[in-house]
This record gives sequence, structure tokens and C-alpha cells, in this order.
Amino acid sequence: MKSALIPFAALVRDTFSEAFARRIFWGFAGCSTMLLAFLVFIMRIDVVAGALATITIFGRAMPTTDVEGLVHQTQSVIAMAMYFFGMALSVFASAGLVAAVFEPGRIELLLSKPVSRTEILMGRYVGNLLVVAANVVYLTAGSWIIFGIKTGMWGVGYLLSSLFTIFIFAVLLAVIVLVGVLWESAAVAIMITFGIMIVTPILAQKDSLERLLSSEWSRDLLRTLYYVLPKTSDISVIIRHLILTEPVDSWMPVWSTALFGLVVLGAGILHFRRRSF
Repeated sequence: MKSALIPFAALVRDTFSEAFARRIFWGFAGCSTMLLAFLVFIMRIDVVAGALATITIFGRAMPTTDVEGLVHQTQSVIAMAMYFFGMALSVFASAGLVAAVFEPGRIELLLSKPVSRTEILMGRYVGNLLVVAANVVYLTAGSWIIFGIKTGMWGVGYLLSSLFTIFIFAVLLAVIVLVGVLWESAAVAIMITFGIMIVTPILAQKDSLERLLSSEWSRDLLRTLYYVLPKTSDISVIIRHLILTEPVDSWMPVWSTALFGLVVLGAGILHFRRRSF
């Protein structure tokens, strides 16, 4: 078992090395560090007797008597920015790393090694995921510590938001892998993945959209697309509820999105195993 994991670990390490070489990892880390520096030096939160607080950004003070609400609202804004903008940057970076596997000469070299095709693809997948996860955890944990030190509040909802961000990226990365196997194109992978990211928030408004549609078949198509595709918008609502310590109405968006990711990743592995190079 241990000897079987060595080639897989080498493939994961190779992905990390390529991310370092392309400055992808350092680019993510640099953006995260700038945001942490913003929280440390530019934003100041003063707490008096655990009740009265003032948040100061760029010299402008905004007093509040709800310290906990202030912290949670600020954390939710950071989490949403990391969720959407961080996801977009991650898709751009990862599409190139996946497509690079299929470059002429490189894929033949990998296939000549004593590793299975499933290990090759999963090694690249896990490596990409860990590159992004490391930066997400760095930013989330760093900002959580900063808020905790400044306010004395250490709620776990904000920390949990990082797990959902990593989760939704893992699902989108499965799409990138499948497109990479089918077309070997980073540009096509980016377009399709971004298309999903744009369409799914629209589908999340299906109740309103159904009233605008005139035929039953179009309503059925809308419902099918909603339940089949990842629910990025609905999961962002779950993240916000967790941070604000509000109850989550339904976990269906999570498990249905996970099912989509597993099916897509499985399809990518199956096609890669059957494809000739």
C-alpha cells in the first residue's frame, strides 16, 4: 500500500512544483497576504466593555453597539469575496495546470511510467486542489486570528466557510479535468467552467423564472438544469448563514453539488483511461 502511494505523491508534488514555477502559488499567497495586511493595518476595531465598537477603515469611523454583528458581517463580506473572486482566479490558474498534462511529449512520458492513468489524472487533480486549499486556509485562518485578537470573538462559522470554498472549487476542478481530457484546452475549460459559474446563480432564481416561462417543457428544463448543475449561489447563502450563526434551511445544494462533481470527475477518469495517445 505504501509503495503504491509513492508514485501518486510524486505526481502531487510535481503539480505543486509546477505551480511554484509558474508563480501561481505565490500569486495566490501574495493576494492573501495583502488582504491580511489590510485587516491588520488599515482596518481598526475598537471594543469598549465588550459592547461599544468602532470600525475604522481608511480613517473613516463607523460606530456600532453590536460588536458580534459587526464582526460577523465583516467576515461574511471577506468570505463572499474569497468565494467568488478567489474561485475565478483559481479556475484561471488550474485550467493551465490541467491542460499542461496533455502537452505532446509530456503525456507520453507520463504514460511510460509504472503508474495507472487514474493515478496520473488524480495526482494532478489533488495537487491542484491542495495548491488552492493551502491559500484558502492561509487567508481564512489568518483573518480569523486577526479578528479574534482584535475583538476576542472566535466563532467557528467563519472557519467552516473555507471548507465550503474548497469544496465548490473541487467540484469546478472536476469540470476542468473533464474538459481537459476531452479537448486538451485551457481556454475551453475556462469558458465552460465560467459558464457554469454564471448560469447557476441565475438558475437559483428558478421560482421567479418559472413564472416568466410560458410552456411546461421550458419549466421542466429549468428545474432539471437547476438540480443537475452545481449550486454555487445556494452554497454561498449557506456560508453566509453559518458565519452569521443563522439556521441553514436545506443541505440539498451541498450533496447534489457533490454528486455532480463525483459524476463529472468519474467521467473524466473513464474517458482518460480509454483514450489513446
